[in-house]
Amino acid sequence: MERRGSPLKDSREKAIKAAKIASSKKARDIIILDLSGITPIADYFVICSGENPTHIKALADAIEENFSKKKITPLGVEGFSLARWVLMDYDDVVIHIFDEETRNYYEVEKLWLDASRITMDELEKHGRGRNRGENLLREKVKDKAVK
Repeated sequence: MERRGSPLKDSREKAIKAAKIASSKKARDIIILDLSGITPIADYFVICSGENPTHIKALADAIEENFSKKKITPLGVEGFSLARWVLMDYDDVVIHIFDEETRNYYEVEKLWLDASRITMDELEKHGRGRNRGENLLREKVKDKAVK
């Protein structure tokens, strides 16, 4: 469900873009959760970890800077000053950037066990090209619907 118009085609593309930006800045354990049809909170969560507060802030800055160039602004950003858990709300996509201890404590991924998941490893294995992430997410959604 697309909530606001943006230069990126849809929520899925925005989630993949955020994950790729995080990956380019050496984020760890990146995962995309497809929440569409499960909750009205967001269509996608992008969850990743940074090594320390400076790294976590750099990840958040990189995503916000890249998105702002495309005229995509967050509805809110929380946790930036402490940088243990930065939450960036882009309406249809919510990005969580954790330090390892906080991520292990809250285990956000476990709250959404019925969501389709995609990791950066899966994105990389699925082949090269502009639409590889989108195609893999579509396949996962189809698999989920069949089950």
